[in-house]
Amino acid sequence: MEPDAAYSPPDDTQREQVAESVGHLLDGDATKAERLLDPLGLKLTRLTDTESGRRYDEIAAARPGRAERWGRLYLTADSDVRWNAQVPHPVSDRDTERLGVRLLEDNPGGSLVLAGAHRDAGRGDAADVAHRADSVFHAIVVELQKRDVPGVQLHGFAKDSDRPYEAVLSTGAARSTLTEAAALADGMEADGLRVCRSWSARCPLEGTTNVQGKAAERHHAKFLHVELSPRARGDGNDADAATAALSDLVTTWNSARR
Repeated sequence: MEPDAAYSPPDDTQREQVAESVGHLLDGDATKAERLLDPLGLKLTRLTDTESGRRYDEIAAARPGRAERWGRLYLTADSDVRWNAQVPHPVSDRDTERLGVRLLEDNPGGSLVLAGAHRDAGRGDAADVAHRADSVFHAIVVELQKRDVPGVQLHGFAKDSDRPYEAVLSTGAARSTLTEAAALADGMEADGLRVCRSWSARCPLEGTTNVQGKAAERHHAKFLHVELSPRARGDGNDADAATAALSDLVTTWNSARR
């Protein structure tokens, strides 16, 4: 997770194999999924949260190396996957990875897609998976979108005079999630957070160039782009309020897909 670490994206065949393996796993065929993952240096592991008893299927690197920097996936193993949280910039967007984990642990029916490298790793913007379609992260998100699994992507921004908000909410290039976006904004504001609603105001960081948002528009999938200030992630009252509002969002998605 260092900004000067090595990173090289997977090739087309490798991305297709990961996406296919995720599809098999979502269809309940772990054997086919493992068969595709093994040559890539990835493995499938069944995990149990000892506190809640919830079970998850993890796709992660089998050993240190190139595949380790492609990221990880956690899918609920106790039901159909009904929503997903996406963390494209762990560590660099500090505490977004912790927020993603909190959402997964606190709410049933979910999945968590984690990038595996710092956004500045590699050459140029090679590891900035929110703006690159040649990543395992993107391949997994698109596979979920094709199956109509709604997603919320978590980002962080530095607080300054041009951003007097705790949250900036957007549907990115997608326009199919305005009802959920408005409800999320209402929930955050009810708990005292200042929110910029990009669909009705001019906001910074609207996520219109986000490639997962563009893919969601093509696949008619629900997608929310959430930018949070430092106080609205990690610890503290603002972070608790943001987590509660996001939990309400994924609970709505979970209930709607039963």
